[in-house]
Amino acid sequence: MIGAFLAFLFLVLGLIGQRRPGFPVEKAIKWVNSYLFNLVLPAIALLYIPSIEPSWELLIPVSAAWLTFFLSWLIFGILGRILGWSPQVTGCLSIVAGLANTSFLGFPVVEALYGIEGLPIALLMDQGGSFLLVSSMAIIIGSIYSHQSGDYRQIPWKILKFPPFGFLIGTLIMSLVGLKTPEFLLPFLTLIGKSMAPMALLAIGLRFRVERADLKSLYFWAGLGYRLLLAPALIYILYRNFMDAEGLTFKVTVLESAMAPMITGSIVAINYNLAPRLAALLSGLGMVVSLVTLGCWYFFLG
Repeated sequence: MIGAFLAFLFLVLGLIGQRRPGFPVEKAIKWVNSYLFNLVLPAIALLYIPSIEPSWELLIPVSAAWLTFFLSWLIFGILGRILGWSPQVTGCLSIVAGLANTSFLGFPVVEALYGIEGLPIALLMDQGGSFLLVSSMAIIIGSIYSHQSGDYRQIPWKILKFPPFGFLIGTLIMSLVGLKTPEFLLPFLTLIGKSMAPMALLAIGLRFRVERADLKSLYFWAGLGYRLLLAPALIYILYRNFMDAEGLTFKVTVLESAMAPMITGSIVAINYNLAPRLAALLSGLGMVVSLVTLGCWYFFLG
C-alpha cells in the first residue's frame, strides 16, 4: 500500500512539475531515464533473472507475453506502412502496446481477484516475459525506429552498449549455469528495485497531458484497443486449445495479457524519442481505461 501511495505521489509531482513555469522538464526526464536504465533495470535483472530456473513449465504463461509483443510489432509495422505513419509512431505503438503492465498493475489485480495463488503465474509472465522483452526486444525496436540516417550497422552497437541489455545477457547466462546473485547484494538491489514504479511514474507525469485531440487520436485508440482487447482475446482463443480453460493458470495468463500498457515500455519509447506524449498517454490513461476492461475480462473468464 505504501509503495502504491508513493508511486501515485511521484505521478502527481510529475504532473505539477510539467506545469510550473521555468521547470526544466526535459532535463528532469533525461535524469529520470538515466537513473532507470543505468541503475534500476540492471538491479532488477540481477535481483530476479538468476533465480529463474529454466523449465518447460515456464513456457506456457511466458510465451503469451512474447506472442502478443511480436504480434504488436507485426500489426503496427504493417499498419504503419499502409497508412503512412511516421517511424516514431510505429515504433511507439509496437513497443508500448506490445507490453502489458504485468507487475505494478498486474500483481495487485491478480492477487485481489484470484488470491495469492495467482501471483507465481503473474511473476513468471512479468520476469520471463515483460521484463525480458523490455530489456531486449523493446531496446532493439527503439534503436531501429529512432535511427534517423547513416550506417545501419551502428544499430547493433547502440543495442549492445545499452546497460540493461548487457545486464540482461549476463543474468541470463547466470540463470543457465545456475549462478546466483550474491546474498549481500540482495537488500541493496531490492531497495533500488522498489524505486522503479515511483520514478517511472514521475517520468510519465512529466509527459502526461490529456487534450481533446488526444482522445480522438487513431494512434491512441489503436494501441489501447490492441493491448486491452485484441491481445487478450487472441490469447484466450489460442491457449484454451491446450490449457484448462477453467484453470487458474489459464485465467491469470489471459488477465495479465489484458493489463494496460507497461510503464517501463513507455519509458523506453520516451527515451528513444518515439512519440513521447503518445507513449505517456497510453500507459497513463491506459491504466484508468483498463479498470473497466479488466473487470469485463474477469467476469468473462468466470
